[in-house]
Amino acid sequence: MTDLDSPPHHASGLSHLDEQGRARMVDISAKTATSRTAVATGQVRLGERAFVAVRDQQIQKGDVLTVAQIAGVLGAKQASRLLPLCHDVLLQNVEIAFELNEAESAIDIRAITKTEGATGVEMEAMTAVSIAALTVYDMCKSVSKDIEIGSMRLLAKSGGRSGDYRRTN
Repeated sequence: MTDLDSPPHHASGLSHLDEQGRARMVDISAKTATSRTAVATGQVRLGERAFVAVRDQQIQKGDVLTVAQIAGVLGAKQASRLLPLCHDVLLQNVEIAFELNEAESAIDIRAITKTEGATGVEMEAMTAVSIAALTVYDMCKSVSKDIEIGSMRLLAKSGGRSGDYRRTN
C-alpha cells in the first residue's frame, strides 16, 4: 500500500479509522459525484421573556433571525475548517429557516444543504443549525441566561452510495 492508497476500515466498521484504529480522513477520490442534500434541525428554548423580545424584535443587538440566518449559512461554509476529518465541499445551496414556537417559547431551526459531489453535506447542515443556534444564544443572552440549545439532529439525506435516509421518530 502506498501513502496515496486508502487504508482499510477498522474492524469497528467506522470509515474514519484505519486498520490500527487511528483517525484518518476518508479517501473520496474514486467516488462518483452525485446530487446530495441534507436536512438538519435544532431548537433554541429561550424562555418567555427572551422569546417575546425576539418575536417583537426588541433585542438590542438587532434582528436575531436575520443575523442567525446569515451565521447559519457561514457556518455551513466553514464545516470543514471546524471538523477535522470533514471534507471541503462546494456547497451549491444553503437554506436556513426559523419557526417561532410559541408553545415552547422556542425557535425551531431548519437547515437544508445541497451539492453535486463525491461526499455528503450532512455535517454542513448540522453545522449550519449549530451556528445559527449559537448566534441566537449570543444575541439573546443579555435578556436571559437560561437559554437552552438542543434537539439537533439529521432529519434526512439523499444521494451517495449509502442511499437515502429519513428520520422516522
